[in-house]
Amino acid sequence: MTVFLGCGFAAKYREGGGNFSVPLQWMLGLRRLKQDAIWLELLPATNDRAADESCIRNFQRQLRAHGLARRYCLLYQDPASQEHELAAMRCIGISRRKLRDRLAGPNVLLNLAYSLHPPFLLEFERRIFCDLDPSEIFYWMTKLEMGQSSHHEFWTIGLNLHADDCGMPKSPLPWRTFYPLVDTELLRAQPQPLSGRSKFTTIGQWYWGGSVEVNGEFPDLSKQHAFAPYLDLPARVPEAQWELAMNLAADDPERARLAHLGWQLVSPHEVARTPSKYRRYLASAAGEFTAIKGVDVSWRTGWISDRAAAFLALGRPVITEETGAAKYLPAESGFNFAENAETAAAAARGVLGDWPRLSRQARACAVEVFDAGKNLRKILAP
Repeated sequence: MTVFLGCGFAAKYREGGGNFSVPLQWMLGLRRLKQDAIWLELLPATNDRAADESCIRNFQRQLRAHGLARRYCLLYQDPASQEHELAAMRCIGISRRKLRDRLAGPNVLLNLAYSLHPPFLLEFERRIFCDLDPSEIFYWMTKLEMGQSSHHEFWTIGLNLHADDCGMPKSPLPWRTFYPLVDTELLRAQPQPLSGRSKFTTIGQWYWGGSVEVNGEFPDLSKQHAFAPYLDLPARVPEAQWELAMNLAADDPERARLAHLGWQLVSPHEVARTPSKYRRYLASAAGEFTAIKGVDVSWRTGWISDRAAAFLALGRPVITEETGAAKYLPAESGFNFAENAETAAAAARGVLGDWPRLSRQARACAVEVFDAGKNLRKILAP
């Protein structure tokens, strides 16, 4: 059986090593399970063909770096369209003929975030929708066709989906849950950073254009809004270094405001441009601190980021907000769930004071809960 991994967000963002690392964990997990796996990456054409070719070369380079040079087919779609026709796309990597041969035999598609659409989508024998952003996916599925009628199975990282306290829009689909994936062989526990002050950091987009309606309003889903209650953490815990790897323009006034409050700022396009740089940057920290978009907290979706799973695998504790996920984790998980700046500060002091023990807990949780092979085995089971 061929397992196809459908993705449409890795190749087009060539500076995003963390973004690329998401499907990479799936492919490495499939390789560990000895599956005949092919990464199908959709790249819609833009008006800048030179930039498109640069994206293609970067995609190929990253796959070679991880031993996947013969395990992909990049589907270059020109012109871009919401309808995906294989005959109208350029196949880079595996040829169209070889892809057709694979499609003729037993196969399954893991369609990440509804990356592949009909009519091409309908050529796969077993079609599995894999949701990576439950609040937005579940909301927009009440408004739009997002593959609901084109898939056989539905899986989400919204761990709390079926609980009474989950406020997400109700869905008639038979959703099942899985944990964000991390390849615990690629990401191994690393020694505690010893140079300078211990650092807490995270990587993300400071501004966010997504939208979800809650009680007739569209709340701000940005990190800028989510971090607002926590911006005095550098003053509360000055013995730590507080850093943000966020995309902020050089002339953005947020830079001066955050620096005044004691936050270090770095560019994710520099420190995490490739998957290997991304892993090294995470390992440079004592742990992660991040705030989560409010809808996941208020709806209690049970969402946990793939980045948090990567921090855990490296032996880095995670301080974050509770989304309803805590009850699905071991008692000693490496997570510290904060409700406000005071509890976040206390958690940070706890990490600084007991890092070796909490690091072991983080790594053990990654292996037990978030391991890519374990979660893929669950999803692929008949």
